Parts: sequence; structure tokens; C-alpha cells
Amino acid sequence: MKLTVLGATGGIGKEIVRQALDAGHEVTAVVRDPARFPVTGDRLEVFRADLTDPQALRPAVAGRDAVLSGLGARSRKDAGIAARLTRTVLGALEAEGVRRLVVVSAAPVGPEPDGDGIVDRAARGIVSAVLKDIYADLREMEAELARSATEWTVVRPPRLQDKPLTGSYRKVLGGFPARGRFLGRADAAHAMLAAVTDPATVKQGVGVAY
Repeated sequence: MKLTVLGATGGIGKEIVRQALDAGHEVTAVVRDPARFPVTGDRLEVFRADLTDPQALRPAVAGRDAVLSGLGARSRKDAGIAARLTRTVLGALEAEGVRRLVVVSAAPVGPEPDGDGIVDRAARGIVSAVLKDIYADLREMEAELARSATEWTVVRPPRLQDKPLTGSYRKVLGGFPARGRFLGRADAAHAMLAAVTDPATVKQGVGVAY
């Protein structure tokens, strides 16, 4: 497949690019600063673009089978960036007729998992309160996707860790795994790539966790 990865310099974005190249796909990695992007490969194109401009992004998504986005706030001061940049992405996809889009969100944005105990519910509530601006941004991003004509999928991991790829994690369509507290960034990327070709995930949120 021909894939475009947005937010390619982030932890999940880099993993998506690496795994997609390993699987034999052609990958366009969209970055603001190519000097900060360490991944190389014969089937890799590094595309420099301003993600605030849909017109500038159009060449990076034209003719692609799918676009995967690791965009999101890296700290509380970045809250608002996910919804804002996703609007730009949707504009570029609509202009180029690209339908498939897979994005990363976060577990607290989705429904509470069945079977969680008091400790997990309390921890979820605390995290949601502390990072409420970031989660409000992600909810708005998801609302933008729901209003769009794209065949979108939202992958919602819990707290992310820097761990090697395992390919072994739980996945719940339209919900979240009970007592799912952590997920490695490499496995989050794996779940996003798997969703691209899974028709059951279209227009769905997918909860993933160990």
C-alpha cells in the first residue's frame, strides 16, 4: 500500500513508519523538520509541510491508500492542536479524494470499560481531571472525524510506554479492555496499521491495551 504518516517525528509516528516499511509499504512521512527524523528506507519519502495549510498538505496525501495520524498534544500547553490540525488534514483528504484515515486518541475519551474496579475507575477520573484540556481537544477531534466523509478509525490507547513491539495486546471495538492501564508506543502503532485493512474498524473507536 501507499501510506502517508502525519506526526511522523513523534513516538507513535516513528513506529508507524518503521513498521510500515518493514511490511513492504511505500511510506510518505510528513514532518516539519526533516533533520529531526531519523528513519530511512528505500520506500520512504520525507515530506516537509506546514500542517496548518490544507493546500500544502495535498501533495503528501494525493493518491494514497490511507493516511495515519499520530498528531496530538505533547503537553497541556499544546491542548487544541489535535482538533485544529485534524481539520487541516480532513480538508486535504477531501480535496484529493482520499477516504481512509486512522488516528490516535486516548482511552479516557472513549466509553468506560466494563468490569473495571474501583481503583481503575478512580485513576481514570484523576487522569481525566488533570488532563481535561487535552481530552477535550481529542473529543473535538473525534467529533470532527464523525462529521467528515472519511472512513475513519480512532485508536484509543491508555498510558503509553517506550517498549519493544510485542503484537500481543487486547482490542475492544467500540469500547476499552477492562483494567487496561498501559500500552507500548510500538504496539499502538501496530494496532493503527492493523486497522487500515480491517473493515470492522471503519467509523469506530478501538480501545487497545495490554
